[in-house]
Amino acid sequence: MKDKSIVPTQHELVMREDDFLVSRTDLKGRITYGNQIFIEYSGYSEQELLGSQHNIVRHPEMPRGVFKFLWDTLQAQQECFAYVKNMSRDGSYYWVLANVTPSRDAQGNVEGYFSVRRKPKPSAIAVVSDLYHKMLEEERRAGPKDACAASLALLNGVLVQKEVSYESFILSI
Repeated sequence: MKDKSIVPTQHELVMREDDFLVSRTDLKGRITYGNQIFIEYSGYSEQELLGSQHNIVRHPEMPRGVFKFLWDTLQAQQECFAYVKNMSRDGSYYWVLANVTPSRDAQGNVEGYFSVRRKPKPSAIAVVSDLYHKMLEEERRAGPKDACAASLALLNGVLVQKEVSYESFILSI
């Protein structure tokens, strides 16, 4: 369960070049596995992470629309790439480039999700930080009921303007 008393700080944890944060969840987004590097950056113990919703590391500066897009993509049984600002248990933050894919059983049925995160390029963080700030402003303007739709509309408008798909945009920055 996410601890609502955690206060975000301005302290950034910068991933090392060879770090890969790996986690696996069930269909409802509850963590079933996390590697040692994920545990390290999260600041939680393995016992605290296992069974918790993956949003235990969600930073409040992440637009809800990004996660709506992610879940919609996974529900369509496709992989998704996303830049994500996560928050550690101590309030520190860390940026990742996440690749999230459906995990299948021997019969090909989706049984959960597998996520591998690596260190993003600083230039990409600058681009997505600006975009996410605009998406958050749009979410606040729209209000809780329409927040996801409003920020997704903004994101889709940016993609149309740039004449690129979401994946092309993310992988090009």
